[in-house]
Amino acid sequence: MQENEDSEQKPTNVSEEETPPAGNSDSMDSLAEDKDRDKDNEVEEKLREVEKKLAEQQDAWLRAKAETENIKKRAQSDVLNAHKYGAESLVQSLLPVKDSLEAALSAENTSIEVLRSGVELTLKQLENAFEGAKIKEIDPLGEKLDPNLHQAMSALGSDKPVNTVVEVLQKGYLLNDRLVRPALVNVAKKTKEQESKD
Repeated sequence: MQENEDSEQKPTNVSEEETPPAGNSDSMDSLAEDKDRDKDNEVEEKLREVEKKLAEQQDAWLRAKAETENIKKRAQSDVLNAHKYGAESLVQSLLPVKDSLEAALSAENTSIEVLRSGVELTLKQLENAFEGAKIKEIDPLGEKLDPNLHQAMSALGSDKPVNTVVEVLQKGYLLNDRLVRPALVNVAKKTKEQESKD
């Protein structure tokens, strides 16, 4: 029976090196898990940094947008106020003119000379107000007709060159070099004698 027992025991050809020890497999798995955990932690840290930078950029963008809106509102307000109160300095310079005219009308027993002198002073005040508001007078007597600044009402026979302004019916005005009102003028045309000579 012993033989049977011996024959039943078969030797194994597996060496001890080929079978990994049970403890080594667990430690390798543990190392791999630690590396994965470290990588996960690094990724999470980088993700937090990126999210923080993104939040900062969003905050900066929102602040810039708000500042732009504030500037836009201020500019609109400034434009509105400029339209509303832009003539304030002109009005302030015209008020003394009105006061002078009212004083002239309320004066009793004044001579024509005194009244004329008062009107001349009032006109000077008005001219100063125009100058302060950059209003320039167009008085083209003797100049060549400029259709951009003058409006010819009629042509009169004259010894002046053709289309020369010979009479100003109403002065024109410019505001900052922009035409407000053209000067109404009469211009020269050839007389019948000049036409017969030609």
